Amino acid sequence: MDIILLERIEKLGTIGDVVSVKDGYARNFLLPQKKALRANDANRRIFEANRERLEKDNAERRTAAEGEGQKVEGAEVVLIRAASNAGQLYGSVSVRDITAGLKEQGFDVDKRQIILAQPIKAIGLHEVTVALHPEVHVTVKANVARSDDEAELQRQGVDVLAQMFADDQAEAEEQAAANRIDGSLEPGEIPAELFERSGDEVA
Repeated sequence: MDIILLERIEKLGTIGDVVSVKDGYARNFLLPQKKALRANDANRRIFEANRERLEKDNAERRTAAEGEGQKVEGAEVVLIRAASNAGQLYGSVSVRDITAGLKEQGFDVDKRQIILAQPIKAIGLHEVTVALHPEVHVTVKANVARSDDEAELQRQGVDVLAQMFADDQAEAEEQAAANRIDGSLEPGEIPAELFERSGDEVA
């Protein structure tokens, strides 16, 4: 279906462009959301008659979004979740969770403005895009952790999972060293005293 865009659409075009899209995309999203008009002679005349107003409205919305974007940019949402030792969440973090976290901080963000390719399923510091306007995108952070202390470490740039792995490795090495009968023995070597029997010398 050929349509006339009433606002900039990522990977399609900007206001006034006539583009061809799949019928379902046009009928289910672009037309009901008033982001486009069917490209016919009547709608072309309507668009041209209203082009100046549409462009002015868009410019005003973009300016307002840019102002809001300066406040939202870099905001951090801390989400405490249960996770396995490998850092995998028991569940996931969704668009709704991030939206709620931003609103708690006083940002007027709609869940439709959060761009999340897929739900977040592991602890860590995740970058999330917020589309405040078709031409204004900012980035916020979702700090997903198992505790406030862990979230603080991640905020400071610590890779919690890597640190946990390193700690486990160090602990395993310490345990292996403690289990040795004689620190001078090589792994697999058997101490001579185990061969001694009732004062007999080792052959």
